[in-house]
Amino acid sequence: MLTYRTAGESHGKAVVAIVEGLPAGMKADLKLVDGELKRRQGGHGRGARMSLEADRVKVLAGLRRGVTLGSPVVLVVSNRDFRLDDFRRCPPLYQPRPGHGDLAGGLKYLTADMRGILERASARETAARVAAGAFVRPLLGAVGIGVLAHVVSIGGVECRRRPAPASWRRARDRSPVYALDARAGEAMMAAIDVARRAGDTLGGVIEVVASGVPVGLGSHVAADRRLDARLASALMSIQAIKGVEVGLGFAAALLPGSTVHDEILFNASKRGGPDLGFSRRTNNAGGIEAGISNGQPIVVRAAMKPIATLGAPLASIDLRTKRAARAAEERSDVCAVPAASVVAENAVAFELARALLEKTGGDTMAEVEANLANYLRLARLI
Repeated sequence: MLTYRTAGESHGKAVVAIVEGLPAGMKADLKLVDGELKRRQGGHGRGARMSLEADRVKVLAGLRRGVTLGSPVVLVVSNRDFRLDDFRRCPPLYQPRPGHGDLAGGLKYLTADMRGILERASARETAARVAAGAFVRPLLGAVGIGVLAHVVSIGGVECRRRPAPASWRRARDRSPVYALDARAGEAMMAAIDVARRAGDTLGGVIEVVASGVPVGLGSHVAADRRLDARLASALMSIQAIKGVEVGLGFAAALLPGSTVHDEILFNASKRGGPDLGFSRRTNNAGGIEAGISNGQPIVVRAAMKPIATLGAPLASIDLRTKRAARAAEERSDVCAVPAASVVAENAVAFELARALLEKTGGDTMAEVEANLANYLRLARLI
């Protein structure tokens, strides 16, 4: 099974990801990983921390001459802002921030100083997640799977227009907020600037689209094998994400079945595609039915709440005295929705890679590709 585990604190020496289960023979693309780390640091609304860091990945194990060995891969992203042991620059935190894990974590770990909770709960940890997700993407590329995330809304400002799918990446990468609608992107930036001046923060909605996903990934036979459930878990585990939907999502609850369900078509000339020629008139299911990919693009969205650290702190208490106090202030972002879209994109990529390997098996890339091709060949006989 393909898995990863992260370690590290926000102001520690580094964040680390250990990836286990990759087949041997995958050519690593460290430029891609560094590019995704850079995108994670970008986006209008980011705070001063991003000007201090210049994230790049180092591989400590699992590669030989740039190719995976089949053994665990160790990825390290160093922190320039290392100050965890400096009491003056990294003091105790006694005033929990509403909306953050400070208080719940302090009570769980029986400590009034919540600095240790902050350090691990911080979204700095997502640099390791991005490194892990980006590292496995050549595996997806080898079988024609592409993944792209973009920002749908920030602070109530929504994208109303989209270019043709072939232009999505170019449009997204030109936008300071990673949106497909340039006009809406300008309004999002204006809203972020207003929030910054007010000492406030903004959240938003992210969409991730995976194309070229073959039919048959995931399973209906057990709850923990359902692809939609696994993607939802991967997204909900990202800091500040409070809601996930697949395809039409919550809107499907408001409509009749005749409108919601995707009618099935067949075109023999497209048997070579990921859907084996079984297309849909619509994609309200978001590419997943009964926990199994159906060959249509997979579409998932995640709702991110506003960052919990405000420039104008909310009311709280001092955990030592239990008296009223203002919440602690930490260097933070006004809006991290664009950055979160990068995390979401790579989280989805990792989960799809895991589902792909479960379907194909194999200790080497050659086996993975051959096994997938053989499965699709058999499926075309149905």
